[in-house]
Amino acid sequence: MITPLLLVGGSGTRLWPLSRKSYPKQFVPLIGEESLFQGSAKRLSADGFAAPVVITGSDYRFIVTEQLAAVGIDPGAILIEPEARNTAPAVLAAALHIATTDPDGLMLVAPSDHVVPNPAAFRAAVAAGVPAAEAGQIVTFGIRPTHAETGYGWLELSAAAAEGEPVALKRFVEKPNREKAEAMLSAGSYLWNAGIFLFKVSTILDAFQALAPDLMEPVTRAVADAKSDLGFLRLDPAAFARAPSISIDYAVMERASNLTAVPFGAGWSDLGGWDMVAKEMGPDARGNSLGGEATAIDCDGTLLRSDSDGLQLVGIGLKDVIAVAMNDAVLVADKSRAQDVKLAVEALKKKGARQAETFPRDHRPWGWFETLALADRFQVKRIVVHPGAALSLQSHVHRSEHWIVVSGTARVTVNDDVRLVTENQSVYIPLGAIHRMENPGKVPMVLIEVQTGAYLGEDDIIRYEDIYSRGQGAKG
Repeated sequence: MITPLLLVGGSGTRLWPLSRKSYPKQFVPLIGEESLFQGSAKRLSADGFAAPVVITGSDYRFIVTEQLAAVGIDPGAILIEPEARNTAPAVLAAALHIATTDPDGLMLVAPSDHVVPNPAAFRAAVAAGVPAAEAGQIVTFGIRPTHAETGYGWLELSAAAAEGEPVALKRFVEKPNREKAEAMLSAGSYLWNAGIFLFKVSTILDAFQALAPDLMEPVTRAVADAKSDLGFLRLDPAAFARAPSISIDYAVMERASNLTAVPFGAGWSDLGGWDMVAKEMGPDARGNSLGGEATAIDCDGTLLRSDSDGLQLVGIGLKDVIAVAMNDAVLVADKSRAQDVKLAVEALKKKGARQAETFPRDHRPWGWFETLALADRFQVKRIVVHPGAALSLQSHVHRSEHWIVVSGTARVTVNDDVRLVTENQSVYIPLGAIHRMENPGKVPMVLIEVQTGAYLGEDDIIRYEDIYSRGQGAKG
């Protein structure tokens, strides 16, 4: 049995504005109806695979459970990193956790933001690597290169290998310049490094002990002192903070001698830029990729994508342009500058623009909300609450609220008064009143909230009770 480990982190700045720190690309349906995270989880849910282990940050924990539930997957464990420390501490923590029940079991480490169009072929490649992993090898799955890519690290094989044929790995190669990438492509004995690994739990623990011993004590302590919280396993913050921030490649892979590679050429992309998304979307005869309510008039090689309901995006006479529109931000770039989109995020951060990192829809464990209008002393929101979910029991110091239910039924608490509020009914929440909204029904509940007051920030919350065990500083 193979236990998948899904790494769920990162900020995805190269796919701004659709991918932002508060809601990065793995959770977004970039290609098709499912998110990249959901596609990754489904790809590794088959005969021979145990329930996946997920390691993620606290901000994403409820998004992870919600998206897994939506595709019918029950995770084996969800580990919460107190802070991002790169991939090596994350992999080690998961290995130590799995070792408590299956120390000699196989573990497959996979990023959660890749596109693999042929899941069956990928699982066949994994199966081809199992004998080597069981023999104590660290197996990596390299992608057959289709062009001289400078944005990926490469793998040098000890000899050319057929598809799915395990072969000894000679070395890891850092991201090359154009000339070196062309030479490696021509050589035929190099693969792209996809960051996907298969090994026995005992093998990787021995590798960490030998090659990265400074990680062992703090991460072991972080796992040993982890606390269970609503089904999540929170790694100990003090211990985890002492772990060096380093990638699994640098900590172990580039220094290990027991490395095997399995070539995979059945289609793969890490969607590392809008140019790659355009390819995966399926360009038309003129090379245009259109998404959402987008229209191309006399355009060539252009990506036009509208990612907000009702927002029409029209391009006229464009050539090799990327245009991505949302209701709070628009990106327009030359296609050749796709890798520079992160510069836009840096520039917006310097300006203090919330769009740099904050997604228009603010996701919470109970559902989500988005701001429809915001001005001095008032704000209008649309709020969606999942069936059976509830906001915290709370009050505000600076604002009052007016709720209008437009779909479903809300159970509303205002001080000592508890009532059901149905479609087209409303309720007023005076400043300072202790209140809560819940969805007791079986369908999502939608309401419009009108806030008025001197301060409308999300941190104006005094929390009295919360079924999600969030602290006083949490939002929503």
